[in-house]
Amino acid sequence: MLIPRLALRSLRSRLLTTTLTVASIALSVTLLVGIEHVRVGVRDSFAGTIRGVDLIVGARGGTLQVLLSTVFGIGSPNGAVKLETFERWKAHPAVKWAVPYALGDSHRGFRVVGTTEEFYERYRFRESGRVTFVAGRAAKADDEVVIGSEVAERLKYAIGAPVVVVHGLKDIGTSSHEAHPFHVVGILARTFTPIDRSVFVTLEGIEGMHDEHGTASPVTAKPAAVAPAKRPVPNKRVAPVAPPAGTPMVMPGAEPPKGTPMVMPGAEPPPAVKRAATARAVAPKVVKDTAAPVPAKRVTAFPKLEPDFPLTSFLVGTKNRFEALMLQREMNTDLVEPLTAVIPGVALGELWQNIGSAEVGLRVVAIFAVAIGLTGMLVALYSSLEARRREMAIFRAIGAGPRTIVALLVLESGLLSLLGCVLGVAMVYAMLILGQQPIEQRFGLHLAIRALGPAEWMYISVVLLAGIVIGFVPAIKAYRTSLVDGLSPRA
Repeated sequence: MLIPRLALRSLRSRLLTTTLTVASIALSVTLLVGIEHVRVGVRDSFAGTIRGVDLIVGARGGTLQVLLSTVFGIGSPNGAVKLETFERWKAHPAVKWAVPYALGDSHRGFRVVGTTEEFYERYRFRESGRVTFVAGRAAKADDEVVIGSEVAERLKYAIGAPVVVVHGLKDIGTSSHEAHPFHVVGILARTFTPIDRSVFVTLEGIEGMHDEHGTASPVTAKPAAVAPAKRPVPNKRVAPVAPPAGTPMVMPGAEPPKGTPMVMPGAEPPPAVKRAATARAVAPKVVKDTAAPVPAKRVTAFPKLEPDFPLTSFLVGTKNRFEALMLQREMNTDLVEPLTAVIPGVALGELWQNIGSAEVGLRVVAIFAVAIGLTGMLVALYSSLEARRREMAIFRAIGAGPRTIVALLVLESGLLSLLGCVLGVAMVYAMLILGQQPIEQRFGLHLAIRALGPAEWMYISVVLLAGIVIGFVPAIKAYRTSLVDGLSPRA
């Protein structure tokens, strides 16, 4: 125990140098471990943006585009999905629930989303986070909206506040839907996800504000007698004309059957084809709302909306997680309407690989900071040898061998590294405790207070090992110094 006591007293005798060296190493370790904590926190928050959803289904296109437009509200969707397609897949035996999702325009820079009440029940984020209300309720009528916490905070909105939606995604759109105003009926609790920056309306609200005649939704306030000529009356719906029996299904881009007349988009078909189509459409021309059986393709969950009402996408939960892959494959090969079904976890991982190169840059910065801290410790130990020449010479004069000298200086450098690592980790946890809530409120980033992971322990071990190795440099220098040079007086 002689050498440890000597090492501690030696460090205590040079208190200022010891404090500065420990502080340098502690700041380097704080940066290194802190960056790793932030990296893991960002990745967990990113991956936890959406949970409990097995598939996100949109129009045919890129998987990342479907994910970004639906979950993060970034960019434009691939296209539209018909409401009748959503209803058809919702009735699939493997589907437990399905929620429609329609991106509208914007309100003062915040994205407008059309959905149903089931969205607030089914959507999950992070581990088990649920969408809850701090005030009000879900939107039910076509003039009601629910706003996220960030929308309410920035715009100072409360229950009953008027909301006017505009075209575009900027603060001032190209035109506004003043003829169809909304009012706030619910405010969501903070989730630290894109939900906080969204304005939610009903699907009927999306239809109503885009009504070409303006004053209200055609499904709630417009009499049937003044319905637009191009829009079917709600009580009389034109049934879709199915292709004749035996017509082969053709995938997009494939060759049509032999003998099929080619018609340019928008052009009139040949007279023979037109007469055949008219003859097929005579029988099922109009379907009235009577006691007769409802056609299988008729929309039932949203009877006030047209079957071709455009949805951006829809969220799907399966009865069995193992069926998600089979259902995804079935949706991606749908012959009725081209779709792209995305598994959120897989798409988020792919997206993180594309944008995760920034974390490599953070690690490089942290490693350089640690290298600077260790270099400072080496300079401090090496410089102190000039003042400790006589001390080392006395040790050698009383019989201290090479092992004693090397062990003393290596132990000192190891203690400096250990104190720096302990202080650095303590500073990281202190910053997490004090800054967790402000960081969440300001940046929407949830940094969990967790135990050190394998990466952090590896970094700390490298710092300790490097500190011990650095101690050999002044130790070898001290022993090589001649005994006479250390004992002789100097001017």
